[in-house]
Amino acid sequence: MAPMATEQSQQHTRKAVGLAARDASGHLSPLAITRRSTGDDDVVIKILYCGICHSDLHSIKNEWKNARYPMVPGHEIAGEVTEVGKNVTKFKTGDRVGVGCMVNSCQSCESCNKGFENHCPGIIPTYNLVDLDGTITYGGYSSMVVVHERFVVRFPNTIPLDKGAPLLCAGITMYSPMKYHGLNVPGMHLGVLGLGGLGHVAVKFGKAFGMKVTVISSSPGKMQEALERLGANAFIVSKSADEMKAAMSSKDGIINTVSANIPMAPLLRLLKPNGKMILVGLPEKPMEISPFALVAANKTLAGSCIGGMRDTQEMLDLAAKHDVTADIEVIGAEYVNTAMERLAKADVRYLFRHRHWQHPRQGRRRRREV
Repeated sequence: MAPMATEQSQQHTRKAVGLAARDASGHLSPLAITRRSTGDDDVVIKILYCGICHSDLHSIKNEWKNARYPMVPGHEIAGEVTEVGKNVTKFKTGDRVGVGCMVNSCQSCESCNKGFENHCPGIIPTYNLVDLDGTITYGGYSSMVVVHERFVVRFPNTIPLDKGAPLLCAGITMYSPMKYHGLNVPGMHLGVLGLGGLGHVAVKFGKAFGMKVTVISSSPGKMQEALERLGANAFIVSKSADEMKAAMSSKDGIINTVSANIPMAPLLRLLKPNGKMILVGLPEKPMEISPFALVAANKTLAGSCIGGMRDTQEMLDLAAKHDVTADIEVIGAEYVNTAMERLAKADVRYLFRHRHWQHPRQGRRRRREV
């Protein structure tokens, strides 16, 4: 296999530029990179926006102990098609498109055949892994990318690329558990635990599905935001024993976006009998849960991780229908390291959106979407 990988690597002659981390300091600086030549099934995309996700921060600092340097992060890519391979039928030059958390898979296993490429044992993330041709994948903090047609989605015309790009991670991360765990039925009562980059999108999709949405947060200061701007129906301060007690057995489901280790028993008591809590956050330490908290009222604790390509396109189409976009702050390349520092301090509401990095003149011009 090594000779074939070397031979195919030589096909990576298309020049591009990216912002790369060279070591666990996570500092990002310009790097000349190459992309593969356009294959028969490939789509070439000029990157106009790319999200700054918290997982990018974990990755560039090697907090998950799997970093391959130099690393060009970014898996919420939005841009414009500039070229397509001869077998491509879904896209043409000029189309507004996106690439999310994966750029390849085996495309033949049971999961892939069912549209769940995200569960493929051979999934290739958008950056920081060896692709099928033996090269390391580089992500969206770059000028362009070449991706197999299967892993490209179309942005509906009504979705702005800057506000739509985060949906390729945050959006599908929220949409998928709602769909597959039956938490998308009008009139149901949904709890959203945590009002950050994921949580604010969960509120919007919950409302789009016609559900009654309650935000559960440890921060009382987020109440006005949740109720008046995002349209949540109710707000619970999780630190208030009285408020938590009053809301017992009131939720059909809870989407748990929190990555901190917090007590689970009070949260599970918010669920109705047969209620479900779906985890999308990733606490560092194992959870402590009493079996009685689940068994006594037939409650479910489950997890969910992004979604397949079919569901990602479905999610974008629903978002366009109901005007669901992410709340963002747009930055340029010169600000990206500061943005990472702010992200580590949770000093952003709710997501950063990075402009195509070859325009440094826009570097310190930021825009907050409200």
